[in-house]
Amino acid sequence: MSSLSANENCLGWASRDASGVLSPYNFSRRTLRSDDVSVKITHCGVCYADLIWCRNALGDSKYPLMPGHEIVGIVKEVGSNVDLFKVGDHVGVGTCVNSCRDCDYCNDEQEVYCEKGAVATFNGVDDDGSITKGGYSSYIVIPDNYPLASAAPLLCAGLTVYAPMVRHKMNQQPGKSLGVIGLGGLGHMAVKFGKAFGLNETILSTSISKKEEALSLLGADRFVVSSDQEQMKAASKSLDFIIDTASGDHPFDPYISLLKTGGVLVLVSYASEVKFSPASLNIGMKTISGSVTGGTKVTQEMIDFCAAHEVYPNIEIIPIQNVNEAHERLIKGDVRYRFVIDIENSLK
Repeated sequence: MSSLSANENCLGWASRDASGVLSPYNFSRRTLRSDDVSVKITHCGVCYADLIWCRNALGDSKYPLMPGHEIVGIVKEVGSNVDLFKVGDHVGVGTCVNSCRDCDYCNDEQEVYCEKGAVATFNGVDDDGSITKGGYSSYIVIPDNYPLASAAPLLCAGLTVYAPMVRHKMNQQPGKSLGVIGLGGLGHMAVKFGKAFGLNETILSTSISKKEEALSLLGADRFVVSSDQEQMKAASKSLDFIIDTASGDHPFDPYISLLKTGGVLVLVSYASEVKFSPASLNIGMKTISGSVTGGTKVTQEMIDFCAAHEVYPNIEIIPIQNVNEAHERLIKGDVRYRFVIDIENSLK
C-alpha cells in the first residue's frame, strides 16, 4: 500500500516476517514503461488475503511484503503506448496487474484466468523479475461521481461475487431467489448486488446475531439460521442460486438441499475441503461452480453498474497507522463490512 509510484522513492507499510506486523517501509518503483500507468493511491481496502500473505499462511510470502489489492487513486502519468487512460482519471487496481495478454482468456478480457498465470498485485513476480508491491498499473476507470473510498472494496470483495452472479445470469432474472452464505465483506456485497438485480434474498448464517442487520440494514428478505434443522428443512428447495462466501470449513449437503431443481451453488471462498454426496447434485440436476475475481471487462462493467445504481459497500475508513489493529479485528469479524485505508491523508 503506497502513496507514490514509478521512478520515485515510495513510502508504504510492509510486513518483514510471518508475525504479519506492518510498519513503514521505503522502496522504489520501477521506471515507467511504455505500457504502464502510474497512479497516486488515495485509498486501499483491507482484504483477508492481506492477512493471509502477511502472516505467510500459505508458505509462499516474499518479504518485505506490502499487501493491498483493492486500490483506487488518480492517474499521475501514462506510458507512450497507453491510450485508454489520461492524467487525472480516477482509476482502480484489483487483484492482478499483468498477464500474458496473448492467450484466449486475456484476449477475452478475462486476464485473471490467464493461461500463463496472471501477476498478482502483491507478492507476485512480474515479467521483469520484480516482486509486486501493492500495484503500479491500472486497468479500470472509476466515474468521477463515485467515491474513491467506496470503490476500493469493489475491486476484490465486490468483483468476487459480481463476476459469477452475472456469469450465471442472476442479473437477468428478477424475482428469482438467492441465498447468501456468510455475511462479511463478500457476503454483504452479494446481498447488495442481489437487491439491485431484483432477486429475493435469504441470508444463511450460523448465528442469529446478524439477523437484525441482515434484514434491516442490508434489506434481505429472509434470514435462516443454518444450524437450526427446522429452519433449514422449511427452506428446502426454495433457492435458485446460492453464493457461498464462508471461509471456514462447513458441510455442503445441507446447503445444496436448499436449491431448486437446476439450482446453482457458487463457491467463492476457500474452505480446506469440499465434501458432498453426488446424489445431492444428481437428484435435482444441481450444479456447484467455482469462481475467483474477474478480468478487466467485467470489472469495468461492475464499476459502471454500481455508479448507475448507487450500489455502495459499507465501509469503515481508517488511517494506515491503525492497519495492524484492523487485521486483528478482521480475524475476530469485528468490521461492518470492509476496512478502507485513507492512504492520501494518513501515509506521511
